[in-house]
Amino acid sequence: MPLLEGKKAFIFGVANHRSIAWAIAQALAREGAQLVLAYQERMEKYVRDLASKIPGTEVIPCDVQNDAELDSAFAKAGELLGGRIDILIHCVAFAPASELENPFLQTTREGFHTALDISAYSLVAMAKRAEPLMKEHGGSVLALTYMASERVMPKYNVMAVAKAALECSVRYLAYEMGEHNIRVNAISAGPLNTLAARGVSGLTGFREQVAHVAPLRRNIEQSEVGDTALFLSSDLARAITGEIMFVDAGYNIMGA
Repeated sequence: MPLLEGKKAFIFGVANHRSIAWAIAQALAREGAQLVLAYQERMEKYVRDLASKIPGTEVIPCDVQNDAELDSAFAKAGELLGGRIDILIHCVAFAPASELENPFLQTTREGFHTALDISAYSLVAMAKRAEPLMKEHGGSVLALTYMASERVMPKYNVMAVAKAALECSVRYLAYEMGEHNIRVNAISAGPLNTLAARGVSGLTGFREQVAHVAPLRRNIEQSEVGDTALFLSSDLARAITGEIMFVDAGYNIMGA
């Protein structure tokens, strides 16, 4: 029997075929999950095209900075998924380009607020709205983070602060939602050539470093993050919550 047969998943963050969220969507669908994908208005065409590749997949517009749109999106997802959500996937992150180009010391108040709001608070906002659709049967909430949350990665700047806030939010949500058998975890993926990653200078050089230094001597692929998300979303991970799981070919254990 497929690992996720009968499960319902609501996924945020699909932008194009290189998106980690898309790799996760494919992995969940492969094991029987029914999907709803949320999209930003400017990404609608790409998301609809991708959704058409997985039979039965629905799409919903949502601006994660808008509470009314979040309310509407979760209400609609609940309707489309039969009144329940088993899996919530958060692959949402953003900071203004200038905040990643200038020195961290020059971070603006507006840029700081935007990065934290979209990249970290949105997880809390989503979890709050998912809980009523999960609490009767339990569920899994999964976010995507990066090791710059705990180590200095030049030019990652305020996004690193946002990822640190996201990881802390994962732990607090895991504690509070655990009483309803809702698990909350995050995957810390190695550098991948995604739309979001292209906004950070030096990506190519860092990928070369990972391939040279990581114990597995290679970079990861989107599908490997998707498979890890599948595991964490399934009952195979039923005793795992509040964790940050690295999927980076072992790079995080190295001293340099």
